[in-house]
Amino acid sequence: MSDFSEELIRSKTEDDQEESCVLSGTGMYFPWLQKHIDTVETGGKKEKDFAQTTSACLNRIQEALLKHQWPQAAGYMHSYFQILEDSDSHKRQAAPEIIWKLGSEILFYHPKSNMETFNTFADRMKNMGVMNYLKISLQHALYLLHHGMLEDANRNLSRAEMWRYGEKSSSQEVLINLIQAYKGLLQYYTWSKKKMELSNLDEDDYAYNTASQTMLNHSWKTSVNLGALIQTPGVWDPFVKSYVEMLEFYGDQDGAREVLTNYAYDEKFPSNPNAHVYLYNFLKREKAPREKLISVLKILYQIVPSHKLMLEFHRLLKKSEKKDHHKLGLEVLFGVLDFAGCTKNITAWKYLAKYLRQTLMGNHLAWVQEEWNSRKTWWPSFHFSSFWAKSDWKEDVALACEKALVAGILLGKGCRYFRYICKQDHQVLRKKIRRIRKSVKKHSIVNPGL
Repeated sequence: MSDFSEELIRSKTEDDQEESCVLSGTGMYFPWLQKHIDTVETGGKKEKDFAQTTSACLNRIQEALLKHQWPQAAGYMHSYFQILEDSDSHKRQAAPEIIWKLGSEILFYHPKSNMETFNTFADRMKNMGVMNYLKISLQHALYLLHHGMLEDANRNLSRAEMWRYGEKSSSQEVLINLIQAYKGLLQYYTWSKKKMELSNLDEDDYAYNTASQTMLNHSWKTSVNLGALIQTPGVWDPFVKSYVEMLEFYGDQDGAREVLTNYAYDEKFPSNPNAHVYLYNFLKREKAPREKLISVLKILYQIVPSHKLMLEFHRLLKKSEKKDHHKLGLEVLFGVLDFAGCTKNITAWKYLAKYLRQTLMGNHLAWVQEEWNSRKTWWPSFHFSSFWAKSDWKEDVALACEKALVAGILLGKGCRYFRYICKQDHQVLRKKIRRIRKSVKKHSIVNPGL
């Protein structure tokens, strides 16, 4: 492998100490560094050259990373370690975190890297500047988790959890909470496996009682570890989901509802669509009233109008007895189809085609016109051009027919999309095309009297 990774795992022997070498302030051994700093002075042109060299080296590393040239990046990284001897104290203090981020990325993807190299690098970097210990420990644990080494990751997190340096700062407290939460996630994983085992056992079996007690122990530990984190403002989706699953399993519906409600509505937490999704799914499992479900999805609609739950939201609104909900149901369908990622969603087009007809038959032309007025300048080219007519007919005939019906209602019989689809001689769909023509003639908003 490159000199960079070889130096990371090389031990410092007595022979090494006798060579011309350099020790960083943290005790890391860099025999190759001497040539880089022999000429560095504390002022003048050579100090300026040193700064320019390290800056250029960093740029080369970044460029190699962007191009996924891991061996080249490792080669440049080998030289970048000289930043640890920079005369600028601010640069020296920032260097360990930069080296960790760059080095861990390189070692993660380098074709010749291995677990031993990465672990050695991580262990040394933890002690290079105490302020980075917790952060690096957490990222090291995530690397171990990625490679399926759960026990090693748990030991790593346990050591980090007990680590202290000086008075606990607010940033340290957040990191410790996060470390404890990841421990909780590992405990949840064990609990989840036990739950699967439990489902295959007879309740009268002795093994059932043993497994049940083990699960209870793990759930208690997990609750302790996750509890502090999910009360701290942030986005904690996997932790919240795990915690709520356990609360539900043990019948604490009130506790689960409280956690999810706070996560979704507490103003201290950042806006998070998933928080509303989790709350909605929980209320749905509880068979909550329709009005409650609508109120949750209404907020989700305001955050992510194209969310996959919006079609379910439309169905709920459609079943409501309130007229403003029926109006919102139309708005939701138009909102979904405003997004490029939804243009091929045949269900959305079916719903819109059907709901347009129902809305117009209910004498709510103004609702349709209100939605269409803000879209009539861009929807025709976005959805209903000749190009899309040919493309849709070729790829999905059913989709093309639904879109043609919507196009005819909104743009009239002169719409190019509508005309192209209606001209197609398709035996199976001939009756459907005739129905489309008839429906457009009856419901088109371009000329209601047609």
